[in-house]
Amino acid sequence: MHRWRNRHLAALLWRLPRGEGRTVITLSSRDLPAADRFSWFCDLVARDMAPHNIVTEHVLDFPASARLLSLGDRVGVSSVAFPTMQSIRTPRLIRRSDPELWVLALVVRGAMQREQGGNHVNPRPGDLALYDTSRPYWASVATDDVAQCIVLHLPRQAVPVPEQALRRLVATELPSRTGIGALLSDLLAGIVKQGPTVEGGQIPRLASAVGDLTTAFLASLCEADGAATADARKAARLHQIKSFIRARLGEPGLTPTAVAAAHHISLRALQYLFREDGGTVGAFIREQRLERCRADLTDPLLADRSVAALASRAGFSDAAAFSRVFKAHYGMPPGEYRRSHGVPQRRNRAGQPDAEL
Repeated sequence: MHRWRNRHLAALLWRLPRGEGRTVITLSSRDLPAADRFSWFCDLVARDMAPHNIVTEHVLDFPASARLLSLGDRVGVSSVAFPTMQSIRTPRLIRRSDPELWVLALVVRGAMQREQGGNHVNPRPGDLALYDTSRPYWASVATDDVAQCIVLHLPRQAVPVPEQALRRLVATELPSRTGIGALLSDLLAGIVKQGPTVEGGQIPRLASAVGDLTTAFLASLCEADGAATADARKAARLHQIKSFIRARLGEPGLTPTAVAAAHHISLRALQYLFREDGGTVGAFIREQRLERCRADLTDPLLADRSVAALASRAGFSDAAAFSRVFKAHYGMPPGEYRRSHGVPQRRNRAGQPDAEL
């Protein structure tokens, strides 16, 4: 019985792998026996966001569902429905696991109370609430049926607004019915509704739109438009672009021009962003491809792949040119590098060692 439970609980937990064609996962506790539903929900919250202590009267049968959209690089939008409960993030849980996220919750159904950092707010349907996974907080949701929240979680480095200014906003009333707040609320609701129709190739642009609008909303509330915020915004944009590149190293069409077009900026602006960071776009792409190949060459699980196949996997279309670049960077040809790290040389069907680069 326990083996069955563990297998099915694991199957229903979610962490969307990078590069998957699917962009949305829809889950329901009703796919499990009633006695397993509450544990499933607690694990889902811990994996999708951060561990919490959850208290509820519905431990014996916890009706809950979730629609989860990964926007890449730990940015995600989740629509979660659940019964009355209290959720507590304690200092002990933070020490055990802290993803360092800013979380923006849009209340859809139910009445909520939230406390953090000495602030207290009672958001109602249509309201937005901000909180920080790195500091303790308490939340309570009351409903006659099932409550629902749409939750946007962003890594700390992806929000280019001073942390001290943002911490003053946690568990406070945020203007969500007019201006940028209303636009952001509509965008989050639209993402949940249209998520299943979004193609994988459109995700980076959607992530960029969410990040830009959220930054504009929070910066306007902090009145944070100074030099520090501008620098932080540049750093966040650079981080986003580098993550985009790392996720697409195997695409032969990954060029500086393609990267600029995907982020709706000019090639000159992209080059300037990398030049301020001390490099160039082309050099960064090449270095990341080389690093991917170096890691793959030392991976025993990939020992059955040829050097040429691994080079192609990382985006190098010319095997001979790759071998020259690899030797110049690491001091030896890729085949020799592989053998020096204990990975056996591949053999052909006749049992002879393959000729390697």
